[in-house]
Amino acid sequence: MEDDNKRFYKTLFAVVFPAAFQQLMVAIVGASDAIMLGAIDQDSLSAVSLAAQVMFVFSLFLCATIMGTNIFAAQYWGKNDKKTVEKLLGYTVKISFAVSVVFFIGTTFMPTSIMKIFTSEQLLIDYGAKYLRIVGTSYIMMSISEIYICIMKNCGKALKSTAISSVSVLINIILNAILIYGLFGMPAMGISGAAIATVISKIVELTWVLVEASKKESIRFHLKYILHTEKQMKSDFWKYAVPIFGNQIVWGFGFTMYSVIMGHLGNDAVAANSIANIAKNLTSSFCMGIGIGGGIIVGNELGRGNLELAKSYGKRVCKMSVISGIITGCVLLALIPAIVHFTNLSEQASEYLKWMLVMCSYYLFGKSINATTIAGIFCAGGDSRFGFICDAITMWAVTVPLGMIAAFVLKLPVIAVYFFITLDEIVKLPAVFRHYRKYLWVKDLTRDSMKDVKMVL
Repeated sequence: MEDDNKRFYKTLFAVVFPAAFQQLMVAIVGASDAIMLGAIDQDSLSAVSLAAQVMFVFSLFLCATIMGTNIFAAQYWGKNDKKTVEKLLGYTVKISFAVSVVFFIGTTFMPTSIMKIFTSEQLLIDYGAKYLRIVGTSYIMMSISEIYICIMKNCGKALKSTAISSVSVLINIILNAILIYGLFGMPAMGISGAAIATVISKIVELTWVLVEASKKESIRFHLKYILHTEKQMKSDFWKYAVPIFGNQIVWGFGFTMYSVIMGHLGNDAVAANSIANIAKNLTSSFCMGIGIGGGIIVGNELGRGNLELAKSYGKRVCKMSVISGIITGCVLLALIPAIVHFTNLSEQASEYLKWMLVMCSYYLFGKSINATTIAGIFCAGGDSRFGFICDAITMWAVTVPLGMIAAFVLKLPVIAVYFFITLDEIVKLPAVFRHYRKYLWVKDLTRDSMKDVKMVL
């Protein structure tokens, strides 16, 4: 037992904390955009916040591919099968690249039409379209770099993957300041500067990933694995990935509907919601890290065939998620006065923000537990259908209809509408706890050999 404890905590520090730090750095980019653009004017902040919903929708597909990759990469790496991990990399990069091309075309050639989905205010549409025309290029690069960074996390290089992401984030923040405000002799570009900074940072990230992948000891890109896929691997991947894609779509589009609802309640509501989401993302980074790292830890043990040990690790990670959710919620509550004070919002938007952050504090408790169980532990063992069913019912049968009725039929105050659309993570907790105890996720998904399987396009 002592050896198991030592092994667990050693892996915990090696995987969970780098994953949490990486989540924090990603959230900081969003915060820097909001803070710097908000210092210019509230319209710039609101427009980019709404335009960022396109990135959010793209990230749903990318995250679904990454989560599918996590399932098999963790288990096959736990089994010391490097070759199969490289085959998996080739296939998942092909999927994510194809999706990124669709979003690149949409944002480059139809940005105004896209912005009209999120708001009816012409000024926000014009500002957001300007941002989307530039930032769309970054989707192509992310489709490759993010998949490889996911592979690195699962294959013992969590610290290196965090370094790559963190440097990219720092470059983004520095360039944000230079290009938005026109520092060091550069012209002040405002919203366009924020978009250009994102593209440049992703160029750096992709370049570093390709250098890392070229090293002999690393998981490498192989053109034959990108062009061709083993039939059995393709079958295995989609068996567990389809529910994940469904889950991401029903959850993500439900979450996007929240922004659509708030987007039609006025600029003050949009601005306050933008800051609330940023604060929520920053404070939840450790919770998300537990979910990502916990899934990797459990998946590695499942791949090794240590089912009881994986079950024990899952229990420990779940306890951590409960404690983390309580702590992060309390931290956000304590930070409310500072957040409201330092944001450059109107008096009405500041009042909205204060109460939105109160609601976010209990939302984080549910988010911490659900991210760890549904997205982490359950998926580690291929139990991906539950998340799809749970989110479909919670969001599309409960919170989205309640939010729309509150906003457009009953015409309730903004804060009342926000209350209804932040109930989803709390509503599904009883079902999540009940499902966890069924232990359907305690399953080894690996195969002994895939060498003789037919290759298909």
